[in-house]
Amino acid sequence: MILLPLAWTLWTVSLWTLGLSQTMLQEPLTVLYPKILSSQTIECDCADVPCVSVYWFRSISNNSKMEFIGLGNHADRIKLGDGVDKRRFKFIIKSKKLFALQIINLTKEDTGTYSCVLKKGPNETWKPGNLLLPGVTPQIIKTDTKPTVKSVCRCKKPPQDGCGSLVFWPLVGLIAALVLSLVGTLYYFSRLPKKCLHHFVKKR
Repeated sequence: MILLPLAWTLWTVSLWTLGLSQTMLQEPLTVLYPKILSSQTIECDCADVPCVSVYWFRSISNNSKMEFIGLGNHADRIKLGDGVDKRRFKFIIKSKKLFALQIINLTKEDTGTYSCVLKKGPNETWKPGNLLLPGVTPQIIKTDTKPTVKSVCRCKKPPQDGCGSLVFWPLVGLIAALVLSLVGTLYYFSRLPKKCLHHFVKKR
C-alpha cells in the first residue's frame, strides 16, 4: 500500500550524495485513525538523539513518491515544500526535545505514512513515523471469553458416627455383660434347694 522502504532508500541516497551521516531508528510504525475533516497532530521526539531542526516527509498511498512537507527549527524558522498548504500544515515546537506537525481538515487524500528526520550538523536521524488512515474504522478483534467455572471440592464427607461409635459399642458390650451376669446369678439361686436358700438367707 505505502512504499515506505522505497521512500527510505531514496532519502538515504540523497543523504549519501550530500555526504551526511544517517541513522534509522528501529521503532514500530504507529497507526492513527482520525475522522474526516478533523485535525491530527503527529509528534517527533528527539529523546536521546541530538537535534536542532526537523524535516517532515510523507509517502501518499496513491503514489510511490516521497513528498517533502517542510522543515522547522528551534529558531522558529519554517520552510514549506512546494505545493504545501500552509493553512492545513502547521509546525509546532513543543520543547527542545519535541517537534510536532498538525494537519487540519483531513481528507482521504491525506492517507499515507508521515515521517520525520531529525538533524544536528552532519548527523541525520530518521524516525519511522505514523501511518495516517483518515475515515477508516479500526478493526476490533473479538476474543471469546469463557465464563469462569467455580471449582467444587468433591471431598467425601467424614462419617457421622466417628467418635460416637467408639463409645457406643463398648457401652453396649458392658451392658450385655452385666445382663448376662445378672441372669446367671438369678439362674444359680433358682436352682438351689429351698433348705440351702433358707440357710443362706438366715446366715445373712
